[in-house]
Amino acid sequence: MLLLRDANTPAAVIRREDYSAPAFWIDTVHLSFDLDAAKTRVLNKMTLRRNPDVPAQALRLDGDELNLARVLVNGAGTSFKLDAGQLVLENLPLEGSFELEIFTTCAPAKNTKLMGLYVSNDSFFTQCEAEGFRRITYYLDRPDVMASFTVTLRADKAKYPVLLSNGNLTEQGDLEDGRHFATWVDPHRKPCYLFALVAGQLVCREQRITARNGREHLLQVYVRPGDMDKTEHAMASLINSVIWDEARFGLALDLERFMIVATSDFNMGAMENKGLNVFNTKYVLANQATATDIDFANIESVVGHEYFHNWTGNRITCRDWFQLSLKEGLTVFRDQEFSMDLCAEPSARAVKRIEDVRVLRTNQFPEDAGPMAHPVRPDSYIEINNFYTVTIYEKGAEVVRMMQTLVGRAGFAKGMTLYFARHDGSAVTCDDFAQAIADANPDSALSKLLPQFKRWYSQAGTPRLATTTHYDAAAQTCTLSFAQSCPATPGQEAKEPFVIPVSLGLVGASSGAALPLQLQGSSAAASDSHLFVMTQAAESITFENVLEEPVPSILRGFSAPVIVDFEYTDAQLLTLLANDPDPFNRWEASQRLALRCAIASIAADAVTTGTEGLDDATIAAMRSVLRHPTLDAAFKELVLTLPSESYIAEQLDLVDPQRIHAVREAMREQLASELAADWQWAYEAHCQNGGYRPDTLSSGRRALAGLALSMLCLAARRSGDTVWPGKAYQRFKDADNMTDRFNALSALVHTGHALATPALARFHSLFKAEELVLDKWFALQAGCTDRGGQVLPAVRQLLKHPDFNIRNPNRARSVIFSYCSANPGAFHRTDAAGYVFWADQVLALDAINPQVAARLARALDRWKKLVEPYRNAACEALKRVAAKSDLSNDVREVVSRALAD
Repeated sequence: MLLLRDANTPAAVIRREDYSAPAFWIDTVHLSFDLDAAKTRVLNKMTLRRNPDVPAQALRLDGDELNLARVLVNGAGTSFKLDAGQLVLENLPLEGSFELEIFTTCAPAKNTKLMGLYVSNDSFFTQCEAEGFRRITYYLDRPDVMASFTVTLRADKAKYPVLLSNGNLTEQGDLEDGRHFATWVDPHRKPCYLFALVAGQLVCREQRITARNGREHLLQVYVRPGDMDKTEHAMASLINSVIWDEARFGLALDLERFMIVATSDFNMGAMENKGLNVFNTKYVLANQATATDIDFANIESVVGHEYFHNWTGNRITCRDWFQLSLKEGLTVFRDQEFSMDLCAEPSARAVKRIEDVRVLRTNQFPEDAGPMAHPVRPDSYIEINNFYTVTIYEKGAEVVRMMQTLVGRAGFAKGMTLYFARHDGSAVTCDDFAQAIADANPDSALSKLLPQFKRWYSQAGTPRLATTTHYDAAAQTCTLSFAQSCPATPGQEAKEPFVIPVSLGLVGASSGAALPLQLQGSSAAASDSHLFVMTQAAESITFENVLEEPVPSILRGFSAPVIVDFEYTDAQLLTLLANDPDPFNRWEASQRLALRCAIASIAADAVTTGTEGLDDATIAAMRSVLRHPTLDAAFKELVLTLPSESYIAEQLDLVDPQRIHAVREAMREQLASELAADWQWAYEAHCQNGGYRPDTLSSGRRALAGLALSMLCLAARRSGDTVWPGKAYQRFKDADNMTDRFNALSALVHTGHALATPALARFHSLFKAEELVLDKWFALQAGCTDRGGQVLPAVRQLLKHPDFNIRNPNRARSVIFSYCSANPGAFHRTDAAGYVFWADQVLALDAINPQVAARLARALDRWKKLVEPYRNAACEALKRVAAKSDLSNDVREVVSRALAD
C-alpha cells in the first residue's frame, strides 16, 4: 500500500492485476485508547496466523504518522524494522496463531487531513475508509482482512462524557482522576476501514423499534448540544430505511443498536462504519427553519445509503479497492430505489429518476470523456481516494439497474438472496455479485449474456447509440436501426460492444397516441413499450401494424447510461414533449429542444451573442407544460429549467465559456419575459402550501414557485419593474421555511438586484450561529450569476470573512468549489484570474487536506476543450500546481493525468 511520497520519489501505481491474498490473517483485535487531543495512546493486541495459501514471508503492517513505542510477539520483545512507512516483522511463528502487541501514539489535534483519528469541535472522530486506519495503529490496512474487534476507550469524563465505538456496549465505568471508560464489542467480523470511535460532548435522540422478525433495536442519533431539534427527520429516515430493507430484500438489522453521529468536519458525506455511522452534519441536521426541501431529500437518501451499507458493504465487503463499486454502485442503486419507493405518486418516482439521471449526465459523462476516465472497476490507481467518483457510484448504480432491468424486480431480489447466501461475511468482487444475480435467474438475458455484460465493469467511456428509423406506410412497418460505439479513453483505445437494454416506444406523429408495438415475427401480444437488448455493434428491430407515421421514444426511463444520437426534427420533439407517456423522455425532449436552440445561438456570429435563442414553437411548448392542468409541479420545474452551462459545454467540441454563459442567460431572460404572465400565474398558484411538510408534492410546489419567482425577478431586471423584486424581498422576510426564504434570496442575488445586499445582510444576521445555513449564504454568493466579472472579487472578500475557515471542508466547498467547480461563467475569465485563484487554493488546500484539494483540482479536467485564451491559461495553471515539489499523491495524480497527452 502507498504512503505519501517525498519530493524525489515517483508515486507508485497500484494495479488490479497485481492483487495477491494477504500473507497473514488477523482473527481478533483488542484496541485500547487513552484519548488525549495532543497525544493519544493506542495499544493494539492482535491474534494472527499465516495464510497457508501464500508462501511464508515477512509481516508488513501499514502505518502513517505514528510514533512507535513497543512491539511484542507472544509477550516478548522482537526484532523489527521500519521500511517506507511499514512495520516489518520477519521472525514470526510458522505454525498456529500468535499474539502481536503494538503500542503507538498519535496527535489527533494536528490531524488536518481528517483521516484516521482527529479532533473536531473538541470531540474525537475517526475516518478510516479507504486507508485511514493506518494513521491510528499499524495494521494490515486492506479490505480483505476481516477480524473481530473489541475496543476500550478511556478519556476525561467531563470533557468526553460520551464514548462510542462499533457494536454493542459491554462494560462502562469510572476510573481515577476524573476519567471513565467504555468497552465495545462488535459481534461481526469487519475490515479495519469500518472501524470507528467517537468521544465528546454529545446529546442523543433515540428510538426503540421492533423489526418484522420480532427483534428489538435501539436507534440513536448523536449531535452537539443545541442541535437536537434538527434530528427528527434523520431518525425518521433511519426508521424508514430499516423497514424498507427488510420488506424489499429481507435484510434485517443485525445489531442491538445502530448509531449515527454528526460532525461538521468531514471529508465525505457520511461513513458506514459498522453500527456507528459518522455523518457530515449536512446530512443529519434539518428543520424547516434551517434546511431546504433538497436538504430533507438528501438526508433521507444518505441516511438510507449508509444504513443499506450494513449489508451491501459491511456484511459483504470488497476484496480490494478496485472492487469499490461492488458496495458503492449497489448501495447507490438501493438508496435510489428506497427514495423512489417512498414516493406516493408515480409522477414523483419519475421526478426522482430524472434528478438522478441529470446528476449522472452532468457529472459522470464528462468524467467518462476526460483525463480521469476509468472503468466502473478501475485497473490501476496512485491514490485510491481519487476514485471515489461519480463513475464508481452513479454509473455503478446504473450498471446494477441494468441488471434489474434484465432479470426483473423479483428476479433481482432473488439474486440478492443468493448473493448473501454465498458470500455473507466475505470480501468478494464485482464478478461474484454479477454471477449471483445471473445464477438466480438462469433463463434471463443477463445469464445468457453475462461475460459480455461485464464489459460495463471493465470498459471506460460513455457508449453512443446512433439510431435511425424507416417507416413504410404501405407495409405499415417501422424499422429502428441501432449502431453502438464508445470513444477511446486513457489506456483503452478500442472497445468491444456492450449489452445495452433499450426501452422504447412509438408515439403517433399525428395523433400523439402511444402506438401498440407488435414485433415482426413475434406472436406476443402488442404493448406500448418494448425492451430491446442490443448486443452487436449494429442491429435492427422492426414493428408491424404501425398505422401512422411514428415518432420513436428511445431509451425510456434512461434504461442504459448511453448517449442517444437521433436526428429528431423540432416537430418530433414537440410531439414527444406533449404526448410521450414516458416522463423521462418527455423531459428529455424539452432538454433537446433547449439545447438545440443554445447550440445554434452559440454557433452564430459573435455579434448576435446576446440575441434570443428560443424559437416560438419551443416557447409555446414550454408555456403549455407550465399551464398543464395535471402535470406534477416538480416535473414542470424540471422541464422549464434550461440545460446547465456545463452540460451545454459537454455537447461542444470547442468551448467558449463566456459565449455559453451569455447565450444561456439570454435564453433565460427570453423565457422569463415571454412567459411573464404564465410565471405570475405559476407563482400565485403554488406559493401557498399550508403548514410545512417536506413531502414530494409540497416540495414540488415550492420548487415551481421558486423558479417562477426567479423568472419574474429576471424579467423585472430587463423591464425595470420594481414590483416583483419587492415581492421577493417581502417573501424572503416573511417565509416560514428555509426553502421559500432561500428561493426568494436566490432570486434577488442571481438577478443582481439592489435588494440582494440588505437581504444577504439580514440572512447572515438571522443565521450567523447556524453553520450549515452559513454554508448556503457563502455558496450563493460564490455561485451567483456573473455580470461583468463581479463574482471573483466577491469570492476573494468571502475568503477574508471571519466566518470562513478553509480547514473546514464544508466551508471550503461552499466558497471555493462553488466558484471554481460550479460557476463556469464566473470562473473562466479572459484575464485568467479565475485559474490563478484556482491554483492558489489547490496549493493551499493540499498543505492542509490533500483529499479535498484533489477534488478541487478536478475543476480543470476538461481544459483541453477550451478555446483560447482560456486553454493556454488553464494549462499554465495546471503546470504551476504540478511543479510543486512536495505535492500530495492525491493532487499530483489528478493534474498529471489532466496534463498528459
